[in-house]
Amino acid sequence: MHLSMHNWMRAEPLDVTIARLAKYGYESIEIGGEPKRYNTKEVRKLLNDHGIRCWGAVTLMFEGLHLPSPDQAVREHTVQYVKDCITMVKEMDGYLVTIVPGTVGKVNPDSTPEEEWANAVAGMKEIDAWSKREGVRIAVEPINRFETYFVSRANQALALAEATSAECGICLDAFHINMEEVDPYAAIRSAKGRLLDFHVADTNRFACGLGHWDWLKVVGALKTIGYDGALTVEFVAPVDRTPANPYPTMVETDLSKLDISEEQKKFIIDHGSSFLTEQFYSDQVRICAETLLPLIK
Repeated sequence: MHLSMHNWMRAEPLDVTIARLAKYGYESIEIGGEPKRYNTKEVRKLLNDHGIRCWGAVTLMFEGLHLPSPDQAVREHTVQYVKDCITMVKEMDGYLVTIVPGTVGKVNPDSTPEEEWANAVAGMKEIDAWSKREGVRIAVEPINRFETYFVSRANQALALAEATSAECGICLDAFHINMEEVDPYAAIRSAKGRLLDFHVADTNRFACGLGHWDWLKVVGALKTIGYDGALTVEFVAPVDRTPANPYPTMVETDLSKLDISEEQKKFIIDHGSSFLTEQFYSDQVRICAETLLPLIK
């Protein structure tokens, strides 16, 4: 196993992100799913200059991206978006794309379970064929019921992966399985042979080590199934807007320092967070590394 991290949680120049990861002992990065934003040749050079590799990308399922949709135009747009993410990863010499099938924040269905399942499977099959052509793996990621109604547990992700192809995998996230699984360690074990990625944040979605996950036990469960991929950090620190906030300097008030689109801004705020200061964010990155690296090396 090795330590990786997403970059979608903080809107900043990519060279700043990559330099920070190198400083704290991370080996790779998962790029946010924004194919139109990145010059892949420039990103590859940045990664090589810092000794960091691209592990992959994660889909950012903004409004209008929804594989189960009854609207053919929405489905086609979603499939093309994921294909573009896959091609981006290929051009960055990455390994996989993790796919959240539905719009993040959408908790009400548009059609029958049967129609939505058929739509999602059809879309995933088309994406799967493209991933094989590009030489990039894909993995279905379940997220909690308050962010999606469609795929929220490991067994649901496994069912969609199995309906897609023998090669399609799944990605589990420690924050989400803590909420959704009766036994999260059993959920990890159930993914043997299909688990391609594992996202990490603590039970409160702060840095690993600041909640009540037993990280030694989590890593142990991953080792028992032979998982040897990334532990990909994805903390989204919840912002306390009351006088009880123990981190009064955590929120960046000068948004001119950030390279942020309106879609990204909404996405981060909808995740219950805000824009974190450089010091607070860097501390979270460091704490994750200090918690996890001794367990995987």
